[in-house]
Amino acid sequence: MDLRPTIPMLTLPNSPIKVLHLEPTDACNAACPMCFREIDANFDKTNLSHLTVEQVASLVDETTIKGLDKMFMCGVYGEPAAGKHTVEIYRYFRSINPTIILGMNTNGGLRNTDWWREIANIFNQPRDYVVFSIDGLADTNHLYRINVDYDKVIDNARAFIGEGGSAHWDMIVFEHNEHQLADVEETAQKLGFSWFRAKASRRHATTPINFLHPPKSLKDPVVTEGTIDCHAVNESSIYISAKGIIHPCCWLANSKFTLNDFESISKSWKTDDPNTICKLSCTKNDQGTSFTNQWQREVELR
Repeated sequence: MDLRPTIPMLTLPNSPIKVLHLEPTDACNAACPMCFREIDANFDKTNLSHLTVEQVASLVDETTIKGLDKMFMCGVYGEPAAGKHTVEIYRYFRSINPTIILGMNTNGGLRNTDWWREIANIFNQPRDYVVFSIDGLADTNHLYRINVDYDKVIDNARAFIGEGGSAHWDMIVFEHNEHQLADVEETAQKLGFSWFRAKASRRHATTPINFLHPPKSLKDPVVTEGTIDCHAVNESSIYISAKGIIHPCCWLANSKFTLNDFESISKSWKTDDPNTICKLSCTKNDQGTSFTNQWQREVELR
C-alpha cells in the first residue's frame, strides 16, 4: 500500500485538523445503485483493502489523534462493519484520546449482535453514535440497500441500543418509500433510536437510475448558484481512504485530488471555473448548500 506522509505535515489553512473521516475498508455487503462502488468504472472489486492499526498509525501520529475532536468511519466505497480491523482501530483511537467523539455510518447488515454490543461498549462517551442507514421498512429498505437484510439490521441495532449505544436512523427518501416516512420515524422511536433524519438524495441528477425516482414530498436539495463554502474547511476535517490516500474530503475520494492539491483547489473557488466537485457539494446561497439541504427532517427521539 502506498501510504502518504503523516498528517502533522499536512494542515488546513490556519487550522489544525479536528475531524478525521476514516474509511477502514472498501469492501461492502451491499450494492446500492447510486454508490461510488457501483458507478465508478475504475473501482476494482477484486482488489479490496482493509486498513490495519499499524497503517493508520503511520498516517496519523498520536499527537494528531490527541488533538482530534472526532473520528468517524463512513463508507464511500466500503462498509465500516466489513473492515477486518474496524474494532481494533476504534480501540486504538479511544486509548490515545479517551474523550474523542467516535462515530460510524453503516447499513447495519453485517456482523452479529455480539459485535455490535462490543462497538457499543467502545462508544461509551455521551456524543458517540452509530448512524444506521435504513431506507424504509422491511418491504422497501432492500429496494435501494440491495443485498441488505432488514431483519438483521434491526437485530443489530437493537443489540447496539440495548448495550447503551446512541443510534441514529437515517433514511434516504425516494418515491417508493416516501409514504412510509411517519411509520419509519415511529419505528425508530419504539426501538430506542436517539435521532431520526430523512434526506433527499442529490444524486438523481448526476447519477440517474431508471428504477429510482426522487420523492414528490421533499424539495430538490441541489444548489447551483452561489459561492463555495467548503464543508471540510468549516469543520477542519480530512478524509483517509481505504487505500491509505489522504484527500481533502470524501467527495473527492474518486478523483485524482489529494490533500496536497488543496491549495490549488481552494484557489479555484474564487475563479469563474471552480473545482466541479466542490461546486456540486459546497455551493452556498441563502438556501444552504446541496449537502446541508439533503436533511429535510431531523427529529430528536430521546
